[in-house]
This record gives sequence, C-alpha cells and structure tokens, in this order.
Amino acid sequence: MSETPGPQRPHRAMGFRDLVLFYIVTGISLRWIATAATVGASAVVIWLIAWCAFYLPLALSVMELSSRYPQEGGMYVWTKRAFGEFPGFMTGWTYWASNLPYYPAVLYFAAGNALYIGPASWQSLSSNKTYFLLFALLGLALGTFLNVIGLSVGKWLHNLGAIGTWLPIAILFAIAATAWHRFGSATKFTAASMTPHMHFRDVLFMATIVFALGGSESASFLGDEIKDARRNLPRGLLAGGAFVTSGYILGTVAVLIALPASQVSGLQGIMQAISQSAERVGFSGIGPLAALLITVSNLGALGAWLAVSARLPFVAGLDRYLPSAFARVHPRWGTPHVALLVQAACGVIFIVLGQAGTSVYGAYEVLVSMGIITYFIPYLFVFASLIRLQREPVGREVMRIPGGRPAAITLGVLGFTTTLVTIAFSVIPADDEPHKVLAIVKIVGLTALLLAIGVFAFAWGKSHAAKNPT
Repeated sequence: MSETPGPQRPHRAMGFRDLVLFYIVTGISLRWIATAATVGASAVVIWLIAWCAFYLPLALSVMELSSRYPQEGGMYVWTKRAFGEFPGFMTGWTYWASNLPYYPAVLYFAAGNALYIGPASWQSLSSNKTYFLLFALLGLALGTFLNVIGLSVGKWLHNLGAIGTWLPIAILFAIAATAWHRFGSATKFTAASMTPHMHFRDVLFMATIVFALGGSESASFLGDEIKDARRNLPRGLLAGGAFVTSGYILGTVAVLIALPASQVSGLQGIMQAISQSAERVGFSGIGPLAALLITVSNLGALGAWLAVSARLPFVAGLDRYLPSAFARVHPRWGTPHVALLVQAACGVIFIVLGQAGTSVYGAYEVLVSMGIITYFIPYLFVFASLIRLQREPVGREVMRIPGGRPAAITLGVLGFTTTLVTIAFSVIPADDEPHKVLAIVKIVGLTALLLAIGVFAFAWGKSHAAKNPT
C-alpha cells in the first residue's frame, strides 16, 4: 500500500521456486474438484470458459501490475495509484474482511480430513465440537507463529502445502488410469455430454468456478519479501498458474473417469472421491496417505493466506489509515507481528462463532454472508486499475501483457465484466432457500454494512492522521 520506505524488514526470503509453490497452495482448493465433478463432463468446458473469462485476464493483469509496481501491498498499491487513497483503502479493507470466514472454513475442512488418517474409530470425533475447536485453534496458532517468525521459516509450511495439494491430484489420476484400463471411463466424454446447457444450475456453477479460480494476486502482497520481485513475481505466477489450471481440470477429469457424477458428493469433498474410486480399483489402503496430504495442503493454504492478509493492515498502518501499531515489525524477526496477531484474534472469533450454540452459529452464518460479494469487489479494482494505469509510462524491465495497451484494455474489460456478472449471480439464493427475498436483502444489506465499516475506518484514520501529523 505504502510507496514510501517502511520499517527495517528482514532479508528477502522467497525465491522463484517458493513463489511457484505459493501460487499453487493459494490457487488450488481441492474441495472444488469434487464440487465440479458433480456437474458431469460439462464441468471441463465450464472450467475452460471460466479460465478464459476470469483467470487468464486476472493472471495477466497481476503479471503486468506486479511487474510495474512490485512494492508490498499488491492490489492496494495499484488501486491507490490508479484511483486515489479511498478506493485503495476500500480495496484492501474488503479483501481482508472477506478472508476472515475462510480461516475457520479451511481449518474445519482440514480437521475433517485428518480423521481419515487414523483407524476407523477416529470417525467418532466427526461430530465432536471440542475436537474441531481445538484443531482449528491449534492450526491457527501454528500458522500465525510461523508467520511471526518470518517467511524464511513460514514458507516451508506453504511449500509442503503445495506438495500436499498436487499429490492427491496425482493419486486421483493414477486411480483414474487404473479404472479406465480395467473398466473404461465411468463418464462418457462426448461433444454432447461436455456441452454446458446453460440451465440455471450451470450458470450458478459458473459463479462458483470463478470463485475457485481466485488467488493469482496472492503473492503480490509480499513484494518486499521476494527476491527480485519485479522479475520473479510474473514468472512465478505464469509457472504456478499452469499448475493451478491443469490441477483443477485434470483432477475433475480423473474423478469423472473413476466415478460417475451421480456418485460424487460435493459436500463430502475430495476424500470421498478418492476413497470411493480407490476402493473400486482395489487401492483401499491409499486413503490415510491422501488424508494426510489433504490436511497438510489445507494447513499450508492457511499459513499462506495469513501471510497475505496480514500485509493489508500492516501497510494501512504505514499509511496511517489504521493505528500506527499495525505498522510495527518484530525487533528480532522483522515481521508485521501486530497485524498478524490482531488477524489471529479475529480468526479466533470466527472459529468460536462457528462452534458455539445454534443461535451463535446463526450469527456466524450472517458473518459469512458478508463476505460473498466483498470477495469480488477487489477484483473489480484490479481490472479497472489495469485499464487506467495504461496511461503511465513503463520501463523496459516491465513484463507487459502480450499485445501491449490494446490487449491490456481488452482483458481488463473482459475480467471486469466477468467479475460484475459473478457478483450478480452470487446474490441469487440457493434453490433450497425457503425465504429467497429475505436472503437477498440479508446479503446485500450486510455487504453495505461491511462497506460502511470500511468507510468509517478510513474517515477515522484520516482524521486521526490530520490531528497527529508527526
């Protein structure tokens, strides 16, 4: 966010290999593979449409913008430069706030998968609130602690998470190849079956897939801790993006080869797909290994997103939109420890809300609803910033979008339009929602409330800075 020199920071801990693995662990969420497979063979084409309409424009936008402005803060820096302080702050605010419900979600998912590592008796904990609460709190503590020590240590959790993300996909592919050899494909991949019918369900699923393809902006928030950021950020993004794209598509194809779509549950997720398909081909002993890898994958993703999100209040503190304490770095490790600890405290609140009584759980669901639209708002600013910043001169060292300014503007318009349409579809309630109008009012109203809190925080920060100009 801040474009002025900040406090003394540690050496740049992340190289090109670390960046590629970072993009993998933040770009792939294994649960979306099983969700996509429930749609059938047409999911492959829907992945490709979403990739062309959203992921490719986003990745190329991030590639050029991070090469132009490699400072720590990512999309906040770009929006602030393109549109000014207030839009920049709101970009950072909505991005940070929309990530808060992610922490308990990924930790609960990891906790559920961890039960498959041990004997069948471990499944007795599947409805044990105390187990999920302790797992989530310990996982959050681990991710926060490693990030406070610094990315030179914390990156190993991210790297292990990336390996734990891709190996289950490789396992799925090995199972699928065996199933195809023995029984043939469980799903017919024909022109007719792969053609999306664009029914209401397919349109809503497209919005889900766009949601899954977010994340290519993640490492740009860590610019000051990346070796040769101007060069390595775009290169790492391109390499990591290839793994993300192929991982999602190949994983979905593998599930559909091994199992018909009717036997895949999006709710039970990737472990169910691996377990059922492995049992079908006689690889039943592979379940515990896959569960361990998926658990590590989710813990790595948690650590990575904690590192990303904490940079937003940190640089907001540098710019004095938030109290100056957020801009403090640890005297030994040089990390934004105050921002990390405050973020962890907010994560604890969401975890407790998710595991408390029914009425409080309802409050948690309300908080999650606040993040539905706000997740996509920052992407609108990314694409708009790409278009607006084309007017600024660039040096020869900048990695530009192939085709230059015309191509950049075209991709920016495409990405902006896709994001706007996705926001509109995100408001549409599920088919089983009994009070659809109320659900829409709740989502829109809570989004407005979250934005109002951001406006208040910005106004307070500006007023406080004006009164204390030191």
